[in-house]
Amino acid sequence: MAYKDLRDYLRVLEENGKLRRVKRQVDPSWEVSCMARWIYQGFPEDRRFGLLFENVKGTSMSVGTALVGASRDVYALALGTPPEKIHDTWLRVLSQPLAPKTVASGPVHEVVIPKEKVDLSYLPVPTWTPEKDKRPCITACCITRDRDSGVQNIGTYRCQVQSKNQITFNTNPGRQGYQNYESYAVHGEPAPVAVAIGCEPAVHLATSAALPKGMDELHVAGALKGEPIEVVRGKTVDILVPAHAEIVVEGLLHPTGRMVEDGFGEFLGYMGTSADRIWFEVTAITHRRDPIYYGYISQCPPSESTMIQGQANECMAHWQLVTHFGEQTVTDVALTQTHGGMLGHAVVQMTPMYPGHAKRVGRLLAEITHFKIITVVDTGIDIRYQQHLDWVHNSLVNPATDVTIIDDCFTFFMDPSRDERGMGGKLILDATHKIGHSYTDLSLPPKHLMWKAYESWQDADLPAFNIPQRVERSLDWHAKRLECSDNGRFAGLGTTVRRLKY
Repeated sequence: MAYKDLRDYLRVLEENGKLRRVKRQVDPSWEVSCMARWIYQGFPEDRRFGLLFENVKGTSMSVGTALVGASRDVYALALGTPPEKIHDTWLRVLSQPLAPKTVASGPVHEVVIPKEKVDLSYLPVPTWTPEKDKRPCITACCITRDRDSGVQNIGTYRCQVQSKNQITFNTNPGRQGYQNYESYAVHGEPAPVAVAIGCEPAVHLATSAALPKGMDELHVAGALKGEPIEVVRGKTVDILVPAHAEIVVEGLLHPTGRMVEDGFGEFLGYMGTSADRIWFEVTAITHRRDPIYYGYISQCPPSESTMIQGQANECMAHWQLVTHFGEQTVTDVALTQTHGGMLGHAVVQMTPMYPGHAKRVGRLLAEITHFKIITVVDTGIDIRYQQHLDWVHNSLVNPATDVTIIDDCFTFFMDPSRDERGMGGKLILDATHKIGHSYTDLSLPPKHLMWKAYESWQDADLPAFNIPQRVERSLDWHAKRLECSDNGRFAGLGTTVRRLKY
C-alpha cells in the first residue's frame, strides 16, 4: 500500500484498531513519554498500538508516537504487507531501489518560519526520560549530504534542543551523517542538514536500516512504498526533503564548533553521559497546516526504536550474508527485541552443508555487525518463537563443542559490558543438528494425522485457532531429515531456500 503521507497512514492504522487518540490534555515534558511507555511495559506485543495525543499543553499541534513501531503487526501495516511478508518485502526492495521524484512544491512548505523568527519552543518536543533527561530531544529523520558526490543520507540521529535556535547533532565518526558533515568541515564550510518529522511510513522504515555507504535511503523508501518519494528542495539549505512531511527543521552544522549534549536515555536501556557534539543553527522551520509532531519512543527496550531498527537490520544481515558472502542456504535472520535492534541477540536460520558451516556463518555475522550473541539454527525452527529457541538451546547446544567465544574485540561504545579499553566479546551458538546425531525424529504424530485431528477438532466444535506456521515447518523439516538420515545423507534436506536474484 502506497501511503501518500502520515495522515493517510493514520487512517488505515485506526481502521485496523492500532491507533488510540488521547483527547485529555497532556504535558509533553513528562506525560507523553510516561503514558507511551505503558504501551511497551503494560501490553503484550500483539495488543500494542500507536498513540496520538490531540490536546497537548502549550501547543495546537497533535503529538504521535509508536506509530510505526508499536509491534510487528503495526510495522507490517506501515510497510503495507502481512507480518509474515516483512522479510521478503525488504529483501526484494534492497535490490530494486527507486529514485525520488523532485517536485516544485509540497505540503511541507505550506507554512515557513524564517530564521529571524525561529523559536524551537514552538514545537512540542517531548522529554523522553523525564527527570533524567535535562533537555527535550527530537527523534526523527535527519538528512545530510556529501559535499562532493551530492549523495544524501538519512539517519535517526538524536537532536537535543539547546536553545531557541541551536540543536546538537548526535552522530559519531564512522556514521554517514558525520562523514557528510566532515566533507564540508575540512573545507571550513558549514554543512546543510534537515530534520524531517512525520514523514510517510516508508521514509521512517528506510531511515532505520543500516544501509551500505552510498545507498540513499530515499531510494529504498521509494521501493518500500512502491512509487517514488516526492521531495522538494529545502527553503534555506541544499537538501531534498520529503514533500509530504509534517515538519522540517533546516539548519547549518558549524564546521568547527562543539556544544555539550547532556546525558540522555539511550536505546540500550541505560542513561548516557554528557559529551561534546557537533551542532547546527536552525535557519528555518517549515510545516504543513495543523501539523502532527511525531517522535520515536526509544530508551529502555522494548521500544519503538527497537522494533523499527530490528526489523530492518535483521533483513540487512540476511541480505549481506546471501548477496555479499554467497551464503545461499541462509533462509532468515531474526533479532530479539533488545538493545535497539543493533546489538541484540541474532538468530540465523540456515541449512548447514558441511561440518562447521553453521559456526562459520555465525563468525561471519559477528564480524560484519554489532550483534553480540548469535545463534545458528536449522530451517525447521521458528526463529521468532522463544520457546522453539529455548528448546534448541537446551537440546542441541553442547557447551563444550558448540559454543564459540570471540574475545578481545572492539564493541559498540555504549555496550556496558566492555572494558576500559573499549574491548569486549561475542558469543556464537551452533544450535543445528549435527552429523550422526542419534535423535533425528520429532516426538509428535506425523503431519497427516495432526491435520486429520485438526479436522476432528473443528467437527467437535472446540475453540477455533489457526495452525502456527512453526508447527507445519517443524513437522516437514523433521520428516525430511529422517528421510535423509535413513539414506545416509546430511545436507540438501529439500528445504526451500530463499534465493535472491540481482
